[in-house]
Amino acid sequence: MADRERGAAVVEFVLVMALLVPLVLGIAQVAMVLHVRNTLAAAASEGARASSPLGATPADGAERTRSMIRAALDDRYAEHVTSSWTTVGGLPGAQVEVRARVPALGLFGPSVPVAVSGHAIREVEP
Repeated sequence: MADRERGAAVVEFVLVMALLVPLVLGIAQVAMVLHVRNTLAAAASEGARASSPLGATPADGAERTRSMIRAALDDRYAEHVTSSWTTVGGLPGAQVEVRARVPALGLFGPSVPVAVSGHAIREVEP
């Protein structure tokens, strides 16, 4: 009886690992995509706030956004940053938009487009 079950643990280990490894890698990949999206959203919001004081321009907000993205992520995520004036709830405001592509399968392979924006109400002279 002991001879017939010899090596069964190896087979069970391989079967469990065949299911467990892709699951863990998938969870890690979703976490990476969410981390990049949240970092881009925080940088866009900070950029909008940087372009909202008196005397600031949309270019100030775009540059602040790019510098924050470069500090936290790779430079390629800071390539498509746009900033403009807009209205926020009927008040004058600033808007920063960031578009990037995040790899969906590991560090390479197909990518998922991510678009985030940040808004802030501008200061105006009384």
